[in-house]
Amino acid sequence: MKEPPKVAYKDLQVWQKSINFATDVIKMIDDLETDRKHYRLIEQLEAAATSIPMNIAEGKGRRSKKDFIRFLYISRGSIYETLTLLEIFLRQGWLTQEKYNILEKSAVEIIRMLKGLINALTISEKDNR
Repeated sequence: MKEPPKVAYKDLQVWQKSINFATDVIKMIDDLETDRKHYRLIEQLEAAATSIPMNIAEGKGRRSKKDFIRFLYISRGSIYETLTLLEIFLRQGWLTQEKYNILEKSAVEIIRMLKGLINALTISEKDNR
């Protein structure tokens, strides 16, 4: 039996961590207990969190390192947006400090990984000139 083709972005640890992070955020949203459902904020949080791994995957599928780097920066912007929304949820009392700390720790790890990958690709891009 033939193995399915390998998808390159799935080998990236930063993609793996970010897909887990997005799943954790969605799980947190599912567990929200608030009298008023703030659908716009919830939708924005889901969109921002899922945008992180989606942009890594999309960038990996592009033809050039320059494009990949651009999508990694977009992904990094999405993680900062996610953290800002999580802070709002925390301040509204919809999210516990403990859960916020866990999500923030994961986000910081992903930010560091994105920075490392961007730096490595940037150096590699300069070497190819």
